[in-house]
Amino acid sequence: MRRAPWIPICIISTMIVMAVFAPLLAPWSPIDQTLPDKLLPPFWLDGGSTKYLLGTDAFGRDILSRLIYGARVSLIVAVLALTAGGGAGLVIGIVAGYLGGAVDNLLMRLVDAAFTFPAILFALLLAVTMGQGLSTLIIAISLLLWASFARVIRGEVLALKQRDFVALAQVRGCSSPRIMLTHILPNVLNTFMVLVTLNIGVVVIAEASLSFLGAGIPPPTPTWGLMISEGRGRIADAWWVSIIPGIAITLLVLSVNLFGDWLRDRMDPRLRQL
Repeated sequence: MRRAPWIPICIISTMIVMAVFAPLLAPWSPIDQTLPDKLLPPFWLDGGSTKYLLGTDAFGRDILSRLIYGARVSLIVAVLALTAGGGAGLVIGIVAGYLGGAVDNLLMRLVDAAFTFPAILFALLLAVTMGQGLSTLIIAISLLLWASFARVIRGEVLALKQRDFVALAQVRGCSSPRIMLTHILPNVLNTFMVLVTLNIGVVVIAEASLSFLGAGIPPPTPTWGLMISEGRGRIADAWWVSIIPGIAITLLVLSVNLFGDWLRDRMDPRLRQL
């Protein structure tokens, strides 16, 4: 059995602590501007100061504080989007896989259509029609996620409904909703949890991309994608404004992917390494 990936777990735990306790951990306000201190480098560079450990941006806002509060935004978006999109995909996958026939064909054609539609373009359209904000971001990312969840869960259900315990439940006269709820659902939860873990990185990148394009949460609320966007024109003289949140995104996405791979091996006996 593979050992637990402790380094990714520590990184993920650190990000969660940053998100939950942002008001206590942030040394400065993430939105207050201090123009005399603008574009100060991190403390280890010439001109840097321990007052602003990771430097400041073009408005004199503390990068470390904005990074900490940006983790909170990423966590909120991940939880809500995975709950909405993943939950919808779970229900659709179970219904399509168990009922089969015309219902399965209809739902899978919807899944195919969802895969062909450009999610970023749809998110930009939502931002134009509904306005920027958390709700727009959640809707856009949820619509990006549900189809992949539905397709994987359906495959699991197609195999499960051939099992003896499902046949016995049918012989006993259990209704389809009862079988899906009490027999199918508990047996696909492991797969669902692995999918949730593996898609955290997808949500973080999607949120950062939409914020970068101006379709996410509007400023001055700090998000990692917005921080990268704000510093993209100053890479040569103030690289820390964009590079530091980019490093945070990279570390979080790699960590959750490594943790998801380990969790998949841990929860699926067919993939365990003995």
